Amino acid sequence: MPRTVSVEELAQIERAIAEHPEGIGISALERALAHHLPKVVNRRTLQRRLERLQAEKRITTEGESIALVYKCVPRVISATATGIKKFPDHAEAEIDIPVSPEGSIIRDLMRQPLIQRIPVGYHRSFLEDYEPGVTFYLSASLRAQFHEMGRTPANERPAATFARDILDRLLIDLSWASSRLEGNTYNRLDTQRLIEFGEAAAGKDLQETQMILNHKAAIEMLITEADQVGFNPFTFLNLHAILSENLLPDEDACGRLRRRPVAISGSVFHPLAMPQVLEDCFRLLLQKAAAIPDPFEQTFFIMVQLPYLQPFEDVNKRVSRLGANIPLIRNNLCPLSFVDVPEQSYVDGTLGVYELNQVDLLRDVFIWAYERSCQQYLAITQSMTEPDPLRIRYREALIQVVQAIVRGLLVPSPQNVQRLAKELVPAAALKAFNKMALDALQRLHQGSVARYRLKLSEYQAWKPLRDRHVQISD
Repeated sequence: MPRTVSVEELAQIERAIAEHPEGIGISALERALAHHLPKVVNRRTLQRRLERLQAEKRITTEGESIALVYKCVPRVISATATGIKKFPDHAEAEIDIPVSPEGSIIRDLMRQPLIQRIPVGYHRSFLEDYEPGVTFYLSASLRAQFHEMGRTPANERPAATFARDILDRLLIDLSWASSRLEGNTYNRLDTQRLIEFGEAAAGKDLQETQMILNHKAAIEMLITEADQVGFNPFTFLNLHAILSENLLPDEDACGRLRRRPVAISGSVFHPLAMPQVLEDCFRLLLQKAAAIPDPFEQTFFIMVQLPYLQPFEDVNKRVSRLGANIPLIRNNLCPLSFVDVPEQSYVDGTLGVYELNQVDLLRDVFIWAYERSCQQYLAITQSMTEPDPLRIRYREALIQVVQAIVRGLLVPSPQNVQRLAKELVPAAALKAFNKMALDALQRLHQGSVARYRLKLSEYQAWKPLRDRHVQISD
């Protein structure tokens, strides 16, 4: 199965080319990459990577045939909120992200050639020295700003109410944005069609399609089971199992802590190799996360510490991005979608944690990303109607009735709804509930099955029955 190109791999190829200002031929490039990539890339694969870098205007070519060489596109000087910074042309979207002086230093260090960076291993003290409620990656003023920024109309309602209110939009945004940070080439419209109608985009790798669908399933799990998920091994192992489904060479590695060493492409960081130590650190990490009193500190702690530990063979950053949303979802705060986050900024910030144990650049990215998410989702709520109190009060009953009708392949008739509802709803509310349930069944479509914890296949098996019933009624 074709694999998605990682941001780190493309960045490493670009760095190798940057080390030769006069240009480098493909044979010499192959030899240079052999020392830096975890496994050998064949000539055709490398050519595809180079074509992508050219399409993104990150590299250019000179000469022809055997004299053809690759060169990096010259960097440009761009003014930012923190002074003058150099960015490659392809990173133009990063110009608007404010970067602190400390973050700027980290970014420059992480864009140095690998040969200039000192190899490092996992520092267990970076985790052990963090004391929940005493140590803070986010200052008190910044946390207060986040609480003000992320407050939603569902503040006092049951856990995940706000996430459910914007579920359709969140499924698309977070699935697309998180996958894009892994090099996935689906655009937002492709992602919307896949999630709402099950239509895979033409010309895309199967792995890219699977990645999007895995994100959708994982987000649904976090929201529908919001009162059950938390910072515990069960949640994070299952989150990994969903996100990695059909994507790992070893299917047994899904939902399990890794038992073998891994390498980080494009980095001089070497993660833990001993399984017992890794398991101890994994449990300690989750214990500390659970004990953190502030939801935003919890969110950023997971973004920092989980990828750094690399507890799984792959898919660690995806687990961290969705796991970071757990405290936001549970506390009805605006979620973090990662929409519009520049790939290179995110990679540089993460590498700064890996190689330097410094969080400043990743924090800069987090601040920008969360403000962006709040602007989007809180704007949506301004046009949302006031939630129906009947739907809130009898939400679980409505889910059960819809599930029973669909899974039982029953026609959505008043009689069937009445029979199922009378055991779940008081007599005084039965008439209004029946009307609400019938309306929900008529409006049910592929893009809303997650609301009722249904599988797409269950809906597709029932839909013809509903359509025939509607035709007969008409």
